[in-house]
Amino acid sequence: MKKTILTAVAVIFISSFAMAQLRPTDQTGVNMFETPKTNIEFTGPSVGFGGSFSMPYTMLTNSNVFTGDADPLLSDPAKNTQALFKNAPNFGLSMANLYINSYLADGVTLQVTLYLASKHHNETWVKGGYVQFDKLPFLKLDLLDNIMKYTTIKMGQMDVNYGDAHFRRSDGGNAIYNPFMENYIMDEFATEIGAEADVNYNGIIGSLSVTDGQLNPNLAVIDTTVAANKYSNGIKNPAFIAKLGYDKQFTDKFRARLTGSVYTTAGSGSNTLFGGDRTGSNYTAIMYNAAPGTTTAFGGRFNPGLSDRLTTFMGNLFLKYNLTDGLAVESFTTLEAASGAKASEATNRAANQFATDLVLRLGKSEQFFVGARYNTVSADVAAATNYKVGINRMAISGGWYVTKNIMAKVEYVNQTYTGFPAKTINDGAEFHGLSAEAVLSF
Repeated sequence: MKKTILTAVAVIFISSFAMAQLRPTDQTGVNMFETPKTNIEFTGPSVGFGGSFSMPYTMLTNSNVFTGDADPLLSDPAKNTQALFKNAPNFGLSMANLYINSYLADGVTLQVTLYLASKHHNETWVKGGYVQFDKLPFLKLDLLDNIMKYTTIKMGQMDVNYGDAHFRRSDGGNAIYNPFMENYIMDEFATEIGAEADVNYNGIIGSLSVTDGQLNPNLAVIDTTVAANKYSNGIKNPAFIAKLGYDKQFTDKFRARLTGSVYTTAGSGSNTLFGGDRTGSNYTAIMYNAAPGTTTAFGGRFNPGLSDRLTTFMGNLFLKYNLTDGLAVESFTTLEAASGAKASEATNRAANQFATDLVLRLGKSEQFFVGARYNTVSADVAAATNYKVGINRMAISGGWYVTKNIMAKVEYVNQTYTGFPAKTINDGAEFHGLSAEAVLSF
């Protein structure tokens, strides 16, 4: 019995090295985008397990036009839905992910991720799972073998490969890739059922995907006779995603990556590209009403609500230069333009985002970093077409990879809201302060 247990533990430990087709969940996965092609000797089916844990601490202060008003009708959240929830410095709910990676055949890997606990879903949820083909050993064709030297195929419920920003975001317990506490204001992330093909040939990046366009698909008919679906085409259309770019290590000191992406669907009724995160924000309980039952999971973010028809473009530029041994500078810039509408809206609305960050990485293993990020969003508001709202964020951060599996970071953030309709919760709103996080990932 003892020998069996030791053998099982050894298999799991060894299999963690056999999962090299998948992105590592420790520091070695930082600045990795589409998974690179690797050649691994297949010695038989094996299973590996991994996990990520994040523990945030928050000291944020918020305000809006109602803050400090002596009128109880304005300051009491039970009587006024514009009154803000007041934060006290404390730890937020820790989040945890569980990874199950199965090496099924030569070049064939199954990846499943579970959210064990998060701010939005406190209980365990399955994020998704997909099978990844780096080889097609069951099809004995030389032509396909040559194509698969540069191609990876994925099928299942998986992250939508729109843009490059989703490779640097925090995902529940896995915050080890992100040098900042939070994701973008407009957080482009969803898991959808579909198929994806990625090609990397001598630095040229290409990706094509087709999905069902929904995070939580259902079989119900879209009834266009009701007001909520009045302008929908009544069909649950697929989503098409494409990416083209160039990623090259030009010298031993300089790397550059430039990509352009598009995501488009003619209508789905419940698209969640800008609201598909099931874990939550690390700016815990900020910019929310304090009334009982109010959800406080996505503080600091903005969902433009383009949930039916949607076309959005993203351009990304990543640059990294090693100035000296132990000092590297990197930047990552995002430019995004989205257009779409809810099923009840006759005309499309626009939402635009710009973000850029600069990160210095220090130490021979880049174990330290300091960074600054500017992020701004402008969007047409659904409830009032004459309003164009704006949100601006400035964040300064620093961190330490204690080991490749353990990271600690601290950040100061200031975020302001402009143009929101009078007497709404974001009217004249702002929040600022410090937050910190410890992350363990393996």
